[in-house]
Amino acid sequence: MTKYKQIVDTMLSENKELFDSFEWVHSHYAKNPKAWQRTYNIEGEKVLAVMRKYEDILCRKSEGAGYSKFSSNLAEKFHEEVKSRFPKIDHVGIINE
Repeated sequence: MTKYKQIVDTMLSENKELFDSFEWVHSHYAKNPKAWQRTYNIEGEKVLAVMRKYEDILCRKSEGAGYSKFSSNLAEKFHEEVKSRFPKIDHVGIINE
């Protein structure tokens, strides 16, 4: 298993309650974005903070090993892996008028 997938799995397992809650909100948001946007943003901000923490862990390891030019690609793969599980993650923070 690749390192970024391991980090995503670790992130999900170490924060199971948060991601289970977000998954529930995410599924409702996907069906009715207007009604769920506010709740989705609140829960999503918590998830994004955790994601940043684990992305930093992932990229710090590669930068420390002398592979700093690959960090942006690694971060992108990390986000793609999260997005494969939560397709609407990029919608966190959207304000509906």
